[in-house]
Amino acid sequence: MAADMPDFSPKAAPMSSAVPISSPTPWLTIVGIGEDGRAGLSPAALAALEAAELVVGGERHLALAAPFPGRALAWPSPLKEAFPEILAHRGRPVCILASGDPFNYGIGAQLAALVPADELLCLPQPSSFSLAAARLGWSLPDVTTVSLHGRALAGIVPYLQPVARLIVLTWDGTTPGKVAALLAERGFGASRLTVLEAMGGPRERRLATTAQGFDLTGIGPLNTLAVEVVAGPDARVVTLVPGRDDAWFENDGQLTKSEIRAVTLAALAPRAGEVLWDIGAGAGSIAIEWCLAHPRNRAFAIEERPDRATRAAANADRLGATGVTVTVAKAPEGLADLPRPEAIFIGGGLTDAGVFEAAWAALPAGGRLVANAVTLESEQRLAALFAAHGGRLRRLSVARAEPVGGFHGWRTAMPVTQWVADKP
Repeated sequence: MAADMPDFSPKAAPMSSAVPISSPTPWLTIVGIGEDGRAGLSPAALAALEAAELVVGGERHLALAAPFPGRALAWPSPLKEAFPEILAHRGRPVCILASGDPFNYGIGAQLAALVPADELLCLPQPSSFSLAAARLGWSLPDVTTVSLHGRALAGIVPYLQPVARLIVLTWDGTTPGKVAALLAERGFGASRLTVLEAMGGPRERRLATTAQGFDLTGIGPLNTLAVEVVAGPDARVVTLVPGRDDAWFENDGQLTKSEIRAVTLAALAPRAGEVLWDIGAGAGSIAIEWCLAHPRNRAFAIEERPDRATRAAANADRLGATGVTVTVAKAPEGLADLPRPEAIFIGGGLTDAGVFEAAWAALPAGGRLVANAVTLESEQRLAALFAAHGGRLRRLSVARAEPVGGFHGWRTAMPVTQWVADKP
Protein backbone atom coordinates (compact mmCIF):
# COMPACT_ATOMS: atom_id res chain seq x y z
CA MET A 1 0.00 0.00 0.00
CA ALA A 2 1.37 3.38 -0.96
CA ALA A 3 2.56 5.48 1.96
CA ASP A 4 0.28 8.37 1.04
CA MET A 5 -2.88 6.22 0.78
CA PRO A 6 -5.28 5.93 3.75
CA ASP A 7 -5.35 2.55 5.47
CA PHE A 8 -8.89 1.13 5.53
CA SER A 9 -7.89 -2.35 6.73
CA PRO A 10 -9.72 -3.66 9.82
CA LYS A 11 -8.04 -2.94 13.14
CA ALA A 12 -8.71 -4.03 16.66
CA ALA A 13 -10.72 -1.51 18.65
CA PRO A 14 -8.50 0.52 20.99
CA MET A 15 -8.65 -0.42 24.64
CA SER A 16 -10.66 2.09 26.66
CA SER A 17 -9.47 3.24 30.07
CA ALA A 18 -12.97 4.44 30.96
CA VAL A 19 -14.68 2.48 33.71
CA PRO A 20 -18.47 2.30 33.41
CA ILE A 21 -20.22 3.79 36.43
CA SER A 22 -23.47 2.27 37.51
CA SER A 23 -26.07 4.91 38.27
CA PRO A 24 -29.03 4.45 40.54
CA THR A 25 -32.48 4.83 39.04
CA PRO A 26 -33.55 8.48 39.42
CA TRP A 27 -36.21 8.83 42.09
CA LEU A 28 -36.68 12.61 41.81
CA THR A 29 -38.22 13.85 38.58
CA ILE A 30 -38.53 17.58 37.89
CA VAL A 31 -41.27 18.19 35.36
CA GLY A 32 -41.62 21.47 33.51
CA ILE A 33 -45.27 22.30 33.03
CA GLY A 34 -46.85 25.02 30.93
CA GLU A 35 -50.15 26.86 31.00
CA ASP A 36 -51.70 24.05 28.92
CA GLY A 37 -51.30 21.71 31.90
CA ARG A 38 -51.40 17.96 31.38
CA ALA A 39 -52.15 18.40 27.67
CA GLY A 40 -48.61 19.71 27.10
CA LEU A 41 -46.79 17.01 29.07
CA SER A 42 -44.80 14.34 27.28
CA PRO A 43 -45.55 10.64 27.87
CA ALA A 44 -42.45 10.43 30.08
CA ALA A 45 -43.57 13.40 32.17
CA LEU A 46 -47.08 11.97 32.53
CA ALA A 47 -45.63 8.63 33.58
CA ALA A 48 -43.48 10.29 36.25
CA LEU A 49 -46.47 12.24 37.54
CA GLU A 50 -48.67 9.14 37.71
CA ALA A 51 -45.98 7.07 39.46
CA ALA A 52 -45.03 9.67 42.11
CA GLU A 53 -45.88 9.07 45.74
CA LEU A 54 -45.34 12.79 46.39
CA VAL A 55 -46.01 15.65 43.95
CA VAL A 56 -44.60 19.05 44.93
CA GLY A 57 -45.31 22.36 43.22
CA GLY A 58 -46.97 25.72 43.48
CA GLU A 59 -50.73 25.84 43.89
CA ARG A 60 -51.03 26.80 40.22
CA HIS A 61 -48.78 23.94 39.08
CA LEU A 62 -50.69 21.37 41.15
CA ALA A 63 -53.99 22.57 39.69
CA LEU A 64 -52.62 22.40 36.13
CA ALA A 65 -51.36 18.83 36.64
CA ALA A 66 -54.42 17.45 38.43
CA PRO A 67 -55.63 14.76 38.78
CA PHE A 68 -52.79 12.49 39.89
CA PRO A 69 -52.71 9.64 42.43
CA GLY A 70 -49.84 10.85 44.64
CA ARG A 71 -50.02 13.14 47.66
CA ALA A 72 -49.84 16.84 46.75
CA LEU A 73 -47.57 19.22 48.63
CA ALA A 74 -47.74 22.94 47.84
CA TRP A 75 -44.49 24.84 48.24
CA PRO A 76 -44.35 26.55 51.64
CA SER A 77 -42.67 29.89 52.26
CA PRO A 78 -39.72 29.70 52.35
CA LEU A 79 -39.32 26.87 49.83
CA LYS A 80 -36.54 25.20 51.78
CA GLU A 81 -39.00 24.10 54.44
CA ALA A 82 -40.22 21.44 51.99
CA PHE A 83 -36.76 20.02 51.36
CA PRO A 84 -36.70 17.66 54.40
CA GLU A 85 -40.01 16.14 53.28
CA ILE A 86 -38.66 15.62 49.75
CA LEU A 87 -35.41 14.06 50.98
CA ALA A 88 -37.32 11.79 53.34
CA HIS A 89 -38.72 10.08 50.22
CA ARG A 90 -35.27 9.32 48.81
CA GLY A 91 -35.42 6.15 46.76
CA ARG A 92 -39.19 6.43 46.24
CA PRO A 93 -40.73 8.32 43.30
CA VAL A 94 -41.18 12.04 43.81
CA CYS A 95 -42.30 14.51 41.14
CA ILE A 96 -41.52 18.24 41.33
CA LEU A 97 -43.59 20.55 39.13
CA ALA A 98 -42.03 23.81 37.90
CA SER A 99 -42.73 26.39 35.22
CA GLY A 100 -41.20 25.68 31.82
CA ASP A 101 -37.50 24.95 32.12
CA PRO A 102 -36.72 24.26 35.82
CA PHE A 103 -33.04 25.02 35.31
CA ASN A 104 -33.65 28.45 33.80
CA TYR A 105 -34.10 30.66 36.87
CA GLY A 106 -36.17 27.84 38.39
CA ILE A 107 -36.11 25.37 41.28
CA GLY A 108 -33.78 22.98 39.46
CA ALA A 109 -30.51 24.43 40.73
CA GLN A 110 -31.64 24.33 44.37
CA LEU A 111 -32.70 20.69 44.10
CA ALA A 112 -29.51 19.73 42.26
CA ALA A 113 -27.55 21.08 45.24
CA LEU A 114 -29.40 18.60 47.48
CA VAL A 115 -29.70 15.51 45.29
CA PRO A 116 -26.88 13.85 43.27
CA ALA A 117 -27.30 14.35 39.55
CA ASP A 118 -27.65 10.62 38.84
CA GLU A 119 -30.64 10.44 41.19
CA LEU A 120 -32.44 13.25 39.41
CA LEU A 121 -34.26 13.45 36.07
CA CYS A 122 -35.41 16.74 34.57
CA LEU A 123 -38.06 16.89 31.83
CA PRO A 124 -38.19 20.57 30.82
CA GLN A 125 -40.54 22.49 28.57
CA PRO A 126 -39.79 25.74 26.74
CA SER A 127 -38.81 28.55 29.08
CA SER A 128 -40.60 31.90 29.16
CA PHE A 129 -37.61 33.30 27.26
CA SER A 130 -38.05 30.75 24.46
CA LEU A 131 -41.81 31.21 24.31
CA ALA A 132 -41.54 35.01 24.17
CA ALA A 133 -38.89 34.89 21.44
CA ALA A 134 -41.06 32.49 19.42
CA ARG A 135 -44.13 34.72 19.81
CA LEU A 136 -42.24 37.82 18.67
CA GLY A 137 -40.13 36.19 15.98
CA TRP A 138 -36.92 37.21 17.74
CA SER A 139 -33.68 35.24 17.49
CA LEU A 140 -32.97 34.20 21.06
CA PRO A 141 -29.13 34.34 20.70
CA ASP A 142 -29.52 37.99 19.68
CA VAL A 143 -31.67 38.86 22.70
CA THR A 144 -30.55 39.80 26.21
CA THR A 145 -32.44 37.83 28.84
CA VAL A 146 -32.91 39.38 32.27
CA SER A 147 -34.69 38.22 35.42
CA LEU A 148 -36.33 40.76 37.72
CA HIS A 149 -38.20 38.04 39.60
CA GLY A 150 -37.16 38.54 43.20
CA ARG A 151 -34.37 40.86 42.08
CA ALA A 152 -33.76 44.60 42.17
CA LEU A 153 -35.37 46.60 39.37
CA ALA A 154 -32.06 48.41 38.83
CA GLY A 155 -30.62 45.16 37.49
CA ILE A 156 -32.01 46.03 34.08
CA VAL A 157 -30.05 49.30 33.82
CA PRO A 158 -26.76 47.98 32.33
CA TYR A 159 -28.71 46.22 29.57
CA LEU A 160 -30.41 49.40 28.35
CA GLN A 161 -28.26 49.72 25.26
CA PRO A 162 -29.46 51.41 22.05
CA VAL A 163 -31.43 49.05 19.73
CA ALA A 164 -31.09 46.17 22.21
CA ARG A 165 -33.89 43.64 22.57
CA LEU A 166 -34.60 42.39 26.08
CA ILE A 167 -36.84 39.62 27.37
CA VAL A 168 -37.52 40.15 31.06
CA LEU A 169 -38.90 37.76 33.66
CA THR A 170 -41.11 39.90 35.86
CA TRP A 171 -42.01 39.75 39.55
CA ASP A 172 -45.73 40.40 39.20
CA GLY A 173 -48.30 42.48 37.33
CA THR A 174 -46.72 45.74 38.51
CA THR A 175 -43.27 45.09 37.03
CA PRO A 176 -44.01 46.26 33.44
CA GLY A 177 -45.22 49.65 34.72
CA LYS A 178 -42.18 50.04 36.94
CA VAL A 179 -39.85 49.20 34.05
CA ALA A 180 -41.68 51.69 31.84
CA ALA A 181 -41.25 54.45 34.43
CA LEU A 182 -37.54 53.67 34.78
CA LEU A 183 -37.06 53.75 31.00
CA ALA A 184 -38.86 57.06 30.64
CA GLU A 185 -36.90 58.62 33.51
CA ARG A 186 -33.59 57.56 31.96
CA GLY A 187 -34.29 58.88 28.45
CA PHE A 188 -35.58 55.66 26.85
CA GLY A 189 -39.23 56.75 26.72
CA ALA A 190 -39.71 55.76 23.07
CA SER A 191 -38.79 52.14 23.81
CA ARG A 192 -41.45 49.61 22.75
CA LEU A 193 -42.82 47.29 25.42
CA THR A 194 -44.77 44.07 24.87
CA VAL A 195 -46.41 42.30 27.80
CA LEU A 196 -46.99 38.60 27.16
CA GLU A 197 -49.41 37.04 29.62
CA ALA A 198 -49.93 33.34 30.42
CA MET A 199 -48.09 32.11 27.32
CA GLY A 200 -49.04 28.67 26.07
CA GLY A 201 -52.43 28.52 27.73
CA PRO A 202 -56.02 29.48 27.04
CA ARG A 203 -55.60 32.84 28.83
CA GLU A 204 -52.67 33.96 26.69
CA ARG A 205 -52.76 37.66 25.86
CA ARG A 206 -50.38 40.21 24.34
CA LEU A 207 -50.35 43.94 25.13
CA ALA A 208 -48.12 46.57 23.49
CA THR A 209 -47.24 50.15 24.33
CA THR A 210 -44.28 52.50 24.72
CA ALA A 211 -42.49 53.34 27.94
CA GLN A 212 -43.53 57.01 27.88
CA GLY A 213 -47.11 56.17 26.91
CA PHE A 214 -47.56 53.27 29.30
CA ASP A 215 -51.20 53.07 30.36
CA LEU A 216 -51.80 49.33 30.65
CA THR A 217 -53.97 48.18 33.54
CA GLY A 218 -55.10 44.84 34.84
CA ILE A 219 -51.90 43.04 33.87
CA GLY A 220 -51.96 39.48 35.14
CA PRO A 221 -49.30 38.36 37.63
CA LEU A 222 -47.99 35.70 35.24
CA ASN A 223 -46.34 37.80 32.55
CA THR A 224 -43.12 38.23 30.63
CA LEU A 225 -41.95 41.60 29.32
CA ALA A 226 -40.24 42.22 25.98
CA VAL A 227 -38.42 45.52 25.46
CA GLU A 228 -37.13 47.03 22.22
CA VAL A 229 -34.78 49.71 23.51
CA VAL A 230 -34.92 53.11 21.82
CA ALA A 231 -32.43 55.62 23.21
CA GLY A 232 -33.36 59.28 23.09
CA PRO A 233 -30.74 62.02 22.66
CA ASP A 234 -30.55 62.48 26.44
CA ALA A 235 -30.54 58.77 27.29
CA ARG A 236 -28.21 57.75 30.10
CA VAL A 237 -26.54 54.69 28.61
CA VAL A 238 -24.19 52.80 30.90
CA THR A 239 -21.19 52.35 28.62
CA LEU A 240 -19.33 49.05 28.44
CA VAL A 241 -15.77 49.78 29.54
CA PRO A 242 -14.32 51.05 32.83
CA GLY A 243 -13.41 54.68 33.25
CA ARG A 244 -16.98 55.90 32.87
CA ASP A 245 -17.65 59.62 33.09
CA ASP A 246 -17.05 61.06 36.58
CA ALA A 247 -20.46 62.76 36.38
CA TRP A 248 -22.10 59.35 36.85
CA PHE A 249 -20.84 59.21 40.44
CA GLU A 250 -22.11 61.60 43.08
CA ASN A 251 -19.16 62.38 45.35
CA ASP A 252 -17.64 64.81 47.82
CA GLY A 253 -14.24 64.72 46.13
CA GLN A 254 -13.38 61.19 47.27
CA LEU A 255 -13.60 59.69 43.81
CA THR A 256 -11.10 57.72 41.77
CA LYS A 257 -11.17 59.81 38.61
CA SER A 258 -12.10 58.34 35.26
CA GLU A 259 -8.62 57.91 33.74
CA ILE A 260 -7.10 56.47 36.94
CA ARG A 261 -10.16 54.27 37.44
CA ALA A 262 -9.75 52.71 34.00
CA VAL A 263 -6.10 51.84 34.72
CA THR A 264 -7.04 50.55 38.19
CA LEU A 265 -9.76 48.23 36.86
CA ALA A 266 -7.34 46.91 34.24
CA ALA A 267 -4.85 46.15 37.03
CA LEU A 268 -7.53 44.43 39.14
CA ALA A 269 -8.29 42.25 36.08
CA PRO A 270 -11.87 41.23 36.92
CA ARG A 271 -13.01 37.77 35.86
CA ALA A 272 -16.51 36.36 35.79
CA GLY A 273 -18.00 35.51 39.17
CA GLU A 274 -15.17 36.95 41.29
CA VAL A 275 -15.36 38.90 44.56
CA LEU A 276 -13.66 42.26 45.16
CA TRP A 277 -13.00 44.11 48.40
CA ASP A 278 -12.99 47.90 47.87
CA ILE A 279 -11.39 49.28 51.03
CA GLY A 280 -11.98 52.98 51.59
CA ALA A 281 -14.67 52.99 48.93
CA GLY A 282 -15.51 56.71 48.88
CA ALA A 283 -18.05 57.11 46.07
CA GLY A 284 -17.87 53.37 45.32
CA SER A 285 -16.72 53.78 41.73
CA ILE A 286 -14.20 50.91 41.77
CA ALA A 287 -16.67 48.43 43.28
CA ILE A 288 -19.36 49.56 40.85
CA GLU A 289 -17.24 49.19 37.74
CA TRP A 290 -15.97 45.82 38.97
CA CYS A 291 -19.58 44.57 39.11
CA LEU A 292 -20.48 46.13 35.77
CA ALA A 293 -17.68 44.07 34.20
CA HIS A 294 -19.81 40.90 34.58
CA PRO A 295 -23.29 40.27 35.99
CA ARG A 296 -22.04 37.53 38.34
CA ASN A 297 -19.33 39.68 39.91
CA ARG A 298 -19.72 40.85 43.50
CA ALA A 299 -17.99 43.65 45.40
CA PHE A 300 -17.93 44.62 49.05
CA ALA A 301 -17.36 48.34 49.47
CA ILE A 302 -16.05 49.20 52.94
CA GLU A 303 -16.46 52.85 53.93
CA GLU A 304 -16.27 54.18 57.48
CA ARG A 305 -18.23 57.39 56.86
CA PRO A 306 -22.00 56.78 56.73
CA ASP A 307 -22.66 59.70 54.38
CA ARG A 308 -20.18 58.37 51.85
CA ALA A 309 -21.51 54.83 52.22
CA THR A 310 -25.04 56.06 51.50
CA ARG A 311 -23.78 57.94 48.46
CA ALA A 312 -21.90 54.86 47.18
CA ALA A 313 -25.01 52.69 47.52
CA ALA A 314 -27.06 55.25 45.58
CA ASN A 315 -24.41 55.36 42.84
CA ALA A 316 -24.50 51.56 42.56
CA ASP A 317 -28.29 51.59 42.24
CA ARG A 318 -28.21 54.33 39.62
CA LEU A 319 -25.81 52.36 37.41
CA GLY A 320 -27.49 49.00 38.02
CA ALA A 321 -24.51 47.46 39.81
CA THR A 322 -26.65 45.13 41.91
CA GLY A 323 -23.66 43.04 42.97
CA VAL A 324 -22.29 45.83 45.19
CA THR A 325 -22.74 45.55 48.96
CA VAL A 326 -21.80 48.67 50.90
CA THR A 327 -20.67 48.21 54.50
CA VAL A 328 -20.23 51.06 56.98
CA ALA A 329 -17.11 49.98 58.82
CA LYS A 330 -13.48 50.82 59.43
CA ALA A 331 -10.78 48.52 58.13
CA PRO A 332 -9.35 46.18 59.19
CA GLU A 333 -12.14 45.40 61.70
CA GLY A 334 -14.84 45.57 59.00
CA LEU A 335 -13.13 42.91 56.89
CA ALA A 336 -13.50 40.02 59.29
CA ASP A 337 -16.82 38.54 58.13
CA LEU A 338 -16.66 39.28 54.41
CA PRO A 339 -16.58 36.51 51.78
CA ARG A 340 -13.06 35.71 50.66
CA PRO A 341 -11.98 37.93 47.74
CA GLU A 342 -10.13 37.17 44.54
CA ALA A 343 -9.03 40.81 44.30
CA ILE A 344 -8.66 43.76 46.68
CA PHE A 345 -8.41 47.48 46.03
CA ILE A 346 -7.10 49.76 48.76
CA GLY A 347 -8.08 53.32 48.00
CA GLY A 348 -8.07 54.58 51.58
CA GLY A 349 -6.63 53.58 54.92
CA LEU A 350 -3.36 52.40 53.46
CA THR A 351 -1.33 53.88 56.32
CA ASP A 352 -3.72 52.62 59.03
CA ALA A 353 -2.34 49.84 61.18
CA GLY A 354 -3.24 46.37 60.06
CA VAL A 355 -5.17 47.25 56.90
CA PHE A 356 -2.69 45.89 54.38
CA GLU A 357 -1.83 42.90 56.58
CA ALA A 358 -5.49 41.86 56.91
CA ALA A 359 -6.10 42.34 53.19
CA TRP A 360 -3.01 40.40 52.14
CA ALA A 361 -3.83 37.55 54.53
CA ALA A 362 -7.35 37.28 53.08
CA LEU A 363 -6.16 36.89 49.48
CA PRO A 364 -5.77 33.35 48.16
CA ALA A 365 -2.74 32.35 46.12
CA GLY A 366 -2.99 34.10 42.77
CA GLY A 367 -5.20 36.86 44.19
CA ARG A 368 -4.58 40.43 43.05
CA LEU A 369 -4.09 43.52 45.19
CA VAL A 370 -4.02 47.08 43.85
CA ALA A 371 -3.37 50.12 46.03
CA ASN A 372 -3.41 53.79 45.00
CA ALA A 373 -1.65 56.57 46.90
CA VAL A 374 -1.67 60.35 46.51
CA THR A 375 0.09 61.48 49.73
CA LEU A 376 3.81 61.23 50.45
CA GLU A 377 3.12 59.07 53.50
CA SER A 378 1.03 56.53 51.64
CA GLU A 379 3.49 56.60 48.76
CA GLN A 380 6.30 55.69 51.19
CA ARG A 381 4.14 52.80 52.41
CA LEU A 382 3.76 51.54 48.86
CA ALA A 383 7.50 51.77 48.26
CA ALA A 384 8.09 49.61 51.34
CA LEU A 385 5.48 47.06 50.23
CA PHE A 386 7.02 46.97 46.77
CA ALA A 387 10.42 46.26 48.31
CA ALA A 388 8.98 43.49 50.47
CA HIS A 389 6.59 41.78 48.05
CA GLY A 390 7.64 42.79 44.55
CA GLY A 391 4.91 43.44 42.01
CA ARG A 392 4.71 46.57 39.88
CA LEU A 393 5.01 50.16 41.02
CA ARG A 394 4.07 53.04 38.75
CA ARG A 395 3.11 56.69 38.85
CA LEU A 396 0.11 57.93 36.92
CA SER A 397 -0.43 61.54 35.95
CA VAL A 398 -3.31 63.13 34.08
CA ALA A 399 -3.66 66.65 32.72
CA ARG A 400 -6.94 68.07 31.47
CA ALA A 401 -7.44 71.17 29.32
CA GLU A 402 -9.28 73.92 31.21
CA PRO A 403 -10.12 77.55 30.42
CA VAL A 404 -7.43 80.12 31.11
CA GLY A 405 -9.04 83.47 30.42
CA GLY A 406 -10.14 83.32 26.79
CA PHE A 407 -7.76 80.43 26.05
CA HIS A 408 -7.13 76.93 27.41
CA GLY A 409 -4.25 75.42 29.33
CA TRP A 410 -3.33 72.13 30.99
CA ARG A 411 -4.28 71.57 34.61
CA THR A 412 -2.45 68.60 36.06
CA ALA A 413 -4.19 66.52 38.70
CA MET A 414 -2.28 65.19 41.70
CA PRO A 415 -0.18 62.23 40.54
CA VAL A 416 -1.24 58.78 41.74
CA THR A 417 1.27 56.13 42.74
CA GLN A 418 -0.08 52.64 42.11
CA TRP A 419 1.20 49.32 43.39
CA VAL A 420 -0.03 46.10 41.81
CA ALA A 421 0.85 42.72 43.29
CA ASP A 422 -0.19 39.10 42.77
CA LYS A 423 -0.05 36.93 45.88
CA PRO A 424 2.25 33.95 45.38
